Parts: sequence; structure tokens; C-alpha cells
Amino acid sequence: QVQLVESGGGLVQPGGSLRLSCAASGFSLDYYAIGWFRQAPGKEREGVSCVSSNDDSSYYVDSVKGRFAISRDNAKNTVYLEMNSLKPEDTAVYYCNSPPSYPLLGPWGQGTQVTVSS
Repeated sequence: QVQLVESGGGLVQPGGSLRLSCAASGFSLDYYAIGWFRQAPGKEREGVSCVSSNDDSSYYVDSVKGRFAISRDNAKNTVYLEMNSLKPEDTAVYYCNSPPSYPLLGPWGQGTQVTVSS
């Protein structure tokens, strides 16, 4: 069964850091580009970052450039999102799946809640 499970979220103060994980099961991530998305209350889901299948290129939405870093460990079938200098506007539920315009890798997971607040 194909499954994507996000974890690592939490409550953090502005300026803090979190590392999110996206663990895949039921298939190998080796050959797939993968992206991180987020959805804040009352807003549509937006793409935050994505990484190519061979880890040689990545993309970041302007609002997170210089603060977030995406990486992958194919041996662990896991993709990470390192988030630094967090801001209240980063508060959202974060999800992983294939990048926009690609076929979905699997059903959307439950996501992981990130709350940035003092």
C-alpha cells in the first residue's frame, strides 16, 4: 500500500527551527521527484519546495528561500525539510507528495502541523 507519512512538526517560537520528515512506504522514492506543500487555515494548499529524483536540483517558493532546505535520503526512503528562521506566516499543515503537474505519488497523508508563535 502506497503511503506518505509526514512528521516532525510542532510549536516553535519565531526564529526557531524544525526538521520535517516524509517517509514513503509501499514504493521506492528513488526515481521520483518529490515536493513539500503547506496549507494554512482558510488558504489553498501551496507548493513550498521540491527536489529532483537524483537530488541535483531543487526549487523553493520565494517566501522560504534562504530559510528552508529540502533533502532526501533514498536509502531511508525519506525526504526532509529543514526549516530555519521560522515566521508566524509559516504556520500551516505541511504535506509531501509529487511536485505540482506530476501525477500524485499516493494519497495525501495527514500532514504535520507547524505552528510558529510566541
